[in-house]
Amino acid sequence: MDRTEKREFVTGLNQALVATSMIVVTRNAGLTVAEVTDLRRKMGAAGATYKVAKNRLTTRALDGTPFDGIRAMLKGPIALAWATDPVAVAKTAVEFAKTNEKFVLVGGSLGSQMLNADGIRALAELPSLDALRARLVGMIATPATRIAGILQAPAGQLARVFGAFAQSAEVTGEVEAEAA
Repeated sequence: MDRTEKREFVTGLNQALVATSMIVVTRNAGLTVAEVTDLRRKMGAAGATYKVAKNRLTTRALDGTPFDGIRAMLKGPIALAWATDPVAVAKTAVEFAKTNEKFVLVGGSLGSQMLNADGIRALAELPSLDALRARLVGMIATPATRIAGILQAPAGQLARVFGAFAQSAEVTGEVEAEAA
């Protein structure tokens, strides 16, 4: 990389990190090209980005981001994964680490909150942002359907009562007509 490429890389990485809420630091020594490609595909499907980066350039890219605390983790060959949905990137990284012993979770940062590898694993156990949104919508919609059911029940009961009166009036009217 020449200086221009390095500047562009640092600027691009900085802009990506400013726009994200979660970053995971990993070690990937010994991964094959096919394994890295598979990991990148899985990260992309989860809405995350996975990038191998030089420590010195990454340190420069961290300026102005809330992730300054991960500087201590930038030793040896590292790769970064980030996404706006913190659970998605953590889940993808943890699932891949379970199936590949060469992929090691070092730690990460959720905003300015530092996380070790166990913290990343704990975060991965949480439901995703989409699942939480679905639960919230379900919780909001449930009372509304109950209220609608309660409000419809008396109207339905009144309709049945009026129907019963109408039928009894018809029967009474037929009996009186036959008697006359």
